[in-house]
Amino acid sequence: MAPKLPIPPGNFKAYLFDCDGTVADSMPLHYLAWSQALGEWGCKFSEERFYELGGVPIVEIIELLGREQGIEMPIPQVAKRKEELYFEHLPKLQCVREVQEHIEVQHGRIPFAIVSGSTRDSVEASLRTIGLLERFEVLVCAGDYVKSKPDPEPFLMAAEQLGVPPEACLVFEDTQIGIDAAKKAGMEWVLVPPPWERRGKQPQS
Repeated sequence: MAPKLPIPPGNFKAYLFDCDGTVADSMPLHYLAWSQALGEWGCKFSEERFYELGGVPIVEIIELLGREQGIEMPIPQVAKRKEELYFEHLPKLQCVREVQEHIEVQHGRIPFAIVSGSTRDSVEASLRTIGLLERFEVLVCAGDYVKSKPDPEPFLMAAEQLGVPPEACLVFEDTQIGIDAAKKAGMEWVLVPPPWERRGKQPQS
């Protein structure tokens, strides 16, 4: 059966995947963890805004929301709490089937990398839960690069580690800042539909 997510034409030598919302259907669980962690500080975070900020590193999101709402939050503590809550929800995690199909079709033929704005612990835990961690030769996570997406640095770093030219890499992404980073890196890309498009349910504003 042909995968349902269309691939652009080209002779691709590597696939680079974002993790959350692309390989792991983790965005609903991340939102649950965010709501609980921020709620402890009286900080509001709508589901719609959460998806708008998809791909932004966790520390930057806490700084931004605190500044906007005039709430002084201990950023490392809130970030740690959010990650702890996410790990509690992990047993419910599933993969994005449309992306998993492409992983299964090409596994063993070309190398794969994960390029994520999440921490390495979070990425490894997510991929281990859905049984896909061993599929990826390279993981590029928060803390590995200086400039995060939409800067191309994370994708260029993954291509270099795989030993594949950027123009021969195909990126799978679920956020606009991820697509922007792929374009700046000179890579072709596939946009993974958000959960509400795959399930027919709109986020709450």
